[in-house]
Amino acid sequence: MHKNIFFSAFLLFLTVAANAQTYTQTLKGTVLDKAVKTPLIGATVALLSTDPQRGAVTDLDGRFRLTDVPVGKQTLRVTYLGYKEFLTANVTVNSGKETELVIEMEEDFMQSKEVVITAGIEKQKPLNELSTVSARTFSVEETQRFAAAVNDPARMASSFAGVAMPADGNNYISIRGNSPNGLLWRMEGVDIPNPNHFSSVGTSGGGISILSAQLLTNSDFMTGAFAAEYGNALSGVFDLKLRKGNSERREFTLQAGVLGLDAATEGPFRVGKQTGSYLINYRYSTLSVLSKMGVNIGDAVTNFQDLSFNVWLPAGKAGVFTLFGMGGLSDQTQRGKADSLLWEEDDFKRYDYDFVANTGVAGLTHSLILNDKTYLKTVVAASGTRNGERTDKLLDDYSMRRQFDNEHIQTKITASSTLSHKFNARHFLRAGGYVNFLNFNFSQHEFIEENNRLEEQIKTSGSGTTLNTFAQWQFRATERLTLNAGLHGLFFLLNNTASVEPRASVKYAFSDAQSLSLGYGLHSQIQPLGVYFTKITGDDGSFTTPNRDLGLTKAHHFVLSFDQSLPGNWHIKPEIYYQSLTNVPVNGAVPDAFSMLNLTQGFVNESLVNDGLGRNYGLELTVEKFLTRGFYFLLASSLFQSEYRGSNGVWHNTHFNSNYVNTLTAGKEWEWKKNRTFGVNLKLTTLGGLRETPIDLDASREKGETVRDDSRAFEERMPAYFRLDTGVRLKRNYRALTTTLSLDLQNTTNRQNVFGRYYNEKKGTIEYYYQTPLIPVLSYKLEF
Repeated sequence: MHKNIFFSAFLLFLTVAANAQTYTQTLKGTVLDKAVKTPLIGATVALLSTDPQRGAVTDLDGRFRLTDVPVGKQTLRVTYLGYKEFLTANVTVNSGKETELVIEMEEDFMQSKEVVITAGIEKQKPLNELSTVSARTFSVEETQRFAAAVNDPARMASSFAGVAMPADGNNYISIRGNSPNGLLWRMEGVDIPNPNHFSSVGTSGGGISILSAQLLTNSDFMTGAFAAEYGNALSGVFDLKLRKGNSERREFTLQAGVLGLDAATEGPFRVGKQTGSYLINYRYSTLSVLSKMGVNIGDAVTNFQDLSFNVWLPAGKAGVFTLFGMGGLSDQTQRGKADSLLWEEDDFKRYDYDFVANTGVAGLTHSLILNDKTYLKTVVAASGTRNGERTDKLLDDYSMRRQFDNEHIQTKITASSTLSHKFNARHFLRAGGYVNFLNFNFSQHEFIEENNRLEEQIKTSGSGTTLNTFAQWQFRATERLTLNAGLHGLFFLLNNTASVEPRASVKYAFSDAQSLSLGYGLHSQIQPLGVYFTKITGDDGSFTTPNRDLGLTKAHHFVLSFDQSLPGNWHIKPEIYYQSLTNVPVNGAVPDAFSMLNLTQGFVNESLVNDGLGRNYGLELTVEKFLTRGFYFLLASSLFQSEYRGSNGVWHNTHFNSNYVNTLTAGKEWEWKKNRTFGVNLKLTTLGGLRETPIDLDASREKGETVRDDSRAFEERMPAYFRLDTGVRLKRNYRALTTTLSLDLQNTTNRQNVFGRYYNEKKGTIEYYYQTPLIPVLSYKLEF
């Protein structure tokens, strides 16, 4: 079956018709001050990749427009008196849709100079100018180009240093040995729920991203010692930005593939005298398509759909409003087989399983330039999640018994306001705060074999409030030396716990191509809400809720970073880090090896206290060549140690302590005849196996199920992980139409990577279970 798929896809690549015309499109954008977002009037924009060179000058709104630009990769240079020259290469111009850029320029430290300071192509720098270490920007093109990224920011980020993706079937990521739960997702300046389909409660990942690449623009990803505006996170931050739709003409995108059907539309609309824009994307999918292609994804019926939008509303002197949002519905259903012979082959066939995960967020932003030095952004957003799971077991007499039943509903109203003020080229201040009004309804029941009954573990509803405040200041002491300092305050009013967190960094640039940075931050995180309401049932049937007063988990981050740019668009960046975690929830009832640092999802049914510790330390190296003449290269290597201490007072490996992770991501694009680009991409991943607690074989045989030896917590490491992903893309420009045919082969060699071990009750042996096999992801996209 796989051979037929690949042969058909190859024929589809070869049947694209030839055409010798050269097509053009409009390239436009806005030039802004990077700190306070004011438009730069009269900036000179030069298109360097045409002969002769062409240019434009920005208008009163900082906008420019270049028509009849040839399709392909273009290079732009922007200059403005008193600002560093801005140079950006590899701007993609397609015939199907206009290309629109937002260019943010940095004020020159020495404005009295007559010479122009060249910033160069600094793609490695984050968009947030207050992020100094362990931060980088990523583009939408990278989520589309990187092999196996499939338009997913989290899967794309697994190519970066310090990032591991422990499970092929999920996109949750472990950063520097931390639990995936330490990751924060933000959109348009506010915290949002986990934006992934098939997500479980209390986790940061899922099966497939809800986010549409059609809506995203360049965004930031941070892995440690992040700036003061980010709170309630221990390991990393995705700071997502949305692009606005085309405000001059209507454009459409259609995409069909094995992961679903996509449709996007964008264009202008009038509100009074102002012209706004809209951008909407909808996707529907059923993964049964993969089953019909011969890919084994199990017997479950799996469906998902999502909607994303961004509406841009300029209001003249009143500023700019945007209305944004996303929503995703996903479910999975499996029915057991009343045949005990089938159970001997696969124990999962005796279970009925129903799973649902729904997520949504909608927000209104207001951006107002108060003067040429001050910028105010306010956001109000509403979000919610529903996670439900129900499992029934067919008993030997074929009757059904409820094994697990939960439904967790959470809603949130968020109000945020941030003020940015630039005193001069030396001093910049950003301060603000945001409040979250939380509501929840939690229900969780599990069948306990020892008691032979379905027991209530959580049953509660209520509300709570979190308050975050921050202030951060940047001081450019000299042309080479930059200092950042700030404070973040997190207050959890449900049980009146709080944390005041200093953040600081210093950067010294030896030259325009070489710098050394040091960063520190104290970070904290609230526990998953349901943990606070865990019920512990006594022998007499009474219960207590011992976790109501749990404190925040905290982490001190230290990072030393060296950055070197080399000719030919090469970039080298080694980083050394140390993280000290305190106040970690561990078992408060008995001394054992349990720690919240090893969890990936769910609400635990344990009595907890904040007596645990953790530590992560390591060395990372990034060697990168940014896309140049169609070639890009990214080598990310990490050596690390991740450990924790439970209530037993013993230091153990964490579940995520694989000790090393290496990724090589590379690709090459060729201009094939006129108006066509053919690309080949690959990603090679190697990492040490995850840690597991060994299985006690004798105890497992006696009990008839997997029993682990908790006295040896996470001593056993699974076999090393190796995976090769490859992809090919063929892009074709017609008149006013761009088509892209792509084929990704995830786990190209069909390697059986071990995910874990379990006790096989039928055979009385310990066996491995494996990660996903080869998965072909074929898609075809039209842009017009």
